[in-house]
Amino acid sequence: MLHKTVTVFSGSSLDICMCLEGDPDLQFLLKGGDLLKVKSKSWRKTRLFRLNEDCKTVWQQTSKTFKSDSSFSLEDIDSVRYGRQTEGLQKYTDSSVEDRCFSIIFKGRRKNLDLIASSKEEAKRWVSGLEKVMTGMHSLNRQQNSEHWFYNCMRKADKNADNKMSLKELKHFLRQINIEVDDSYAEMLFKKCDTSNSGTLEGSEIKHFYDLLTYREEIDVIYGKYASTNGQMSSGDLLYFLQNEQRESVSLEYAKKLIEKYEVDETAKQNKYMSKDGFLIYLNHEEGSIFNPAHKPIYQDMHQPLNHYFISSSHNTYLMEDQLKGPSSTEAYIKALMKSCRCVELDCWDGANGEPVIYHGHTLTSKVLFKDVIKAIKEYAFKTSQYPVILSLENHCSTEQQKIMAHHLTSILGSALLTQPLGHQMPNTFPGPEELKGRFLIKGKRLNKLDAAFNNNATEDVDSVSEEDEAAELKEAEQKPKEKIKLAKELSDLVIYCKSVHFSNFEHSRDNQAFYEMASFKESKAMNLAENSATAFIHHNMDKLSRIYPAGSRTDSSNYNPVPLWNAGCQIVALNFQTPGKEMDLNQARFLPNGKCGYILKPEFQRDPASQFDPANLRVGPWLKRKTLHVMIISAQQLPKINENKQKSIVDPQVKVEIYGVPDDIASKQTHHIDNNGFNPQWNTKFQFTIHVPELALVRFVVEDYDAASHNDLIGLYTLPFTSMQNGYRHVPLLTKRGNLIPSAGLFVHIMALDA
Repeated sequence: MLHKTVTVFSGSSLDICMCLEGDPDLQFLLKGGDLLKVKSKSWRKTRLFRLNEDCKTVWQQTSKTFKSDSSFSLEDIDSVRYGRQTEGLQKYTDSSVEDRCFSIIFKGRRKNLDLIASSKEEAKRWVSGLEKVMTGMHSLNRQQNSEHWFYNCMRKADKNADNKMSLKELKHFLRQINIEVDDSYAEMLFKKCDTSNSGTLEGSEIKHFYDLLTYREEIDVIYGKYASTNGQMSSGDLLYFLQNEQRESVSLEYAKKLIEKYEVDETAKQNKYMSKDGFLIYLNHEEGSIFNPAHKPIYQDMHQPLNHYFISSSHNTYLMEDQLKGPSSTEAYIKALMKSCRCVELDCWDGANGEPVIYHGHTLTSKVLFKDVIKAIKEYAFKTSQYPVILSLENHCSTEQQKIMAHHLTSILGSALLTQPLGHQMPNTFPGPEELKGRFLIKGKRLNKLDAAFNNNATEDVDSVSEEDEAAELKEAEQKPKEKIKLAKELSDLVIYCKSVHFSNFEHSRDNQAFYEMASFKESKAMNLAENSATAFIHHNMDKLSRIYPAGSRTDSSNYNPVPLWNAGCQIVALNFQTPGKEMDLNQARFLPNGKCGYILKPEFQRDPASQFDPANLRVGPWLKRKTLHVMIISAQQLPKINENKQKSIVDPQVKVEIYGVPDDIASKQTHHIDNNGFNPQWNTKFQFTIHVPELALVRFVVEDYDAASHNDLIGLYTLPFTSMQNGYRHVPLLTKRGNLIPSAGLFVHIMALDA
């Protein structure tokens, strides 16, 4: 790899472009062209777009008049959609231009870029070209991303674009890559590399500078310890390293496959040796990651009853921002579903022209048509996971518009909508996610028992039921009586396995509540039950589903800690997906394994009726599997700058390791901070934790920019289940606060989990 990177600084494209050299789609992007940018019915402007030669950014003309321009990074793009697949294009364009439209969807809260090409063929080339380059970027390993990032920074530091680096430019470059050194060290480094004594670095001298700066002593030490065959690591040496240091039960054949896969030197590969470069590349791939690659695909039993799983769930899914005046959008549903959220909420109200709408009632949040939301859900529900999606209806509509809702559900979702229990007789338990693959389940009020779906019990078209969910909580706060609503039979009949009922107490639920009847709990009530009646709550959740939702007072769309509710076996712990933070980070970690499919099988002690598990009182039981966790934070690589606008702003990184789980397992420890080095800081700090219930524990790594005078700023983080961690020397990827990967950054750690 490294031999190519020197040419990056000399002005040619990155390896992505090299790999796609001659590709007609890439050539099309590099040439660029005019596109019609759409913001509203009246705002449509022709703008020039093209892919920059770095193959990582797109240049866009922002004004014809002032000839201004700007660029955006491909790393900021979440997806590219062909056709009128956004609210903006559906609202502001005619269906006649469907095949000329495409949209660039950005990560986070940045607005979509809606565009119209001059022809169908041109639109398709933009979409396929961008997807091709983005796929190439994502396929790069961390090592390659680091090299690309490094040389891209070099090119920026080359102020006069002469493909050489002066001492002044070198100092500027070091600040740019997040490292502060004194002048004497910079001069020493420069002189050491300037073998031609020309006063500038160029060609092989820049490669030498790269090698010096990116040298990792810790990798040398580890490699030297295990490379015992004439200074090189044979397949036998590698096997010994894997078995003794990484604690993996693997064979010699596996070690040989790693050499075949990652060794860059052909001679070493033929001799079944792994060089230091190959060893580093292995450590930077998934086999060397802290996350166990065996947990990446679906590996759990997916035939257990639905209530035996934690289910990734969203609250007020339609909201993009806060609960009072923020926009409602189909885009919010798409984003949640693409994160494998499997339970979304629809807050339904009467709308104009007989069409029901979704919004946060009695607030200034905008409205979106119910049918548009159902269309978006139908389109995106099963793109990242095939397992069932629950549509949680909060129904405030008149019976007339409820019938319209039922019509839209049945006509748009078609056979994917579950309208009858599975099987030919009345069930007594839930089917599993596998049996419900590709199906939609409606959660809401129902007029009669589920067995009416089999024996066709006669009911009136309309009856009165009590709405007990969020609306009731809001009205309690306003000191108004609970709402009685009329329920249309057409909508009622679509509720099969998720009938909403009021919760009184566990004894009443045990004796009177059918398995398919489920209660929704506001967070304060659920937290109280989880703290004071945990065992009863866990047993309740062995037979039934429970949904938890944030308090109505969280008007800023903040979230509560989901961990105590998972400890109590609650399945549908609904969070505001639009709000980044620790709570959503924990949620992302909980559903990281098992193919990120949105379903995680609960531990057996939360499913076994004989279990007496209490998270706050850990008596002897199958849940008690004490582990001693040893964590050594060794180093970090290429941490991003927090303040890109200040060239002299260098981070002072420190690392926190946090444990979340049952109360006895909650812990947090941190390293010291390192001054002025975000490029290659080293700590070599050791921590020890005791984990009592590993099956419920989450481990969180947080890298912060230390500030003695104010709150530390987040640099990056990564959280994963304790049971999905690999032992040994591991690289830890780092994510932004919104859960997006920071391509070149990471931690290097040593993990050892031992029986206590």
